[in-house]
Amino acid sequence: MIEHSPLDQVYRALADSTRRGMLVTLRDGPARITDMAAPLPMSFAAAARHVGVLEAAGLIEREVRGRDHWLTVRSAGFRPAEEWIAEQVSFWSLRADALAARLERRNRPEARP
Repeated sequence: MIEHSPLDQVYRALADSTRRGMLVTLRDGPARITDMAAPLPMSFAAAARHVGVLEAAGLIEREVRGRDHWLTVRSAGFRPAEEWIAEQVSFWSLRADALAARLERRNRPEARP
């Protein structure tokens, strides 16, 4: 079986609009799976599978209270994606700055005596 890195799991989870919608719903605070599944155009089982992907990626936590399963966002779960994006932004910003400096030097009129 192929092992996926935490970054792969986060991006896999975020790649689906239903799962992103679930995360947006959880911005308002904890919610039951039942309540999150109700407005979706799919079965409860399908919604629960989406929750499982989010949970496996570390983006949400589940707390069982009696028969209800409550979900909350786990902000630390986004860290692998945030770090990867920050690395890319840093790298490309440096490259863009170097290109801008080179173009500026090239377009600058030579100093004449």
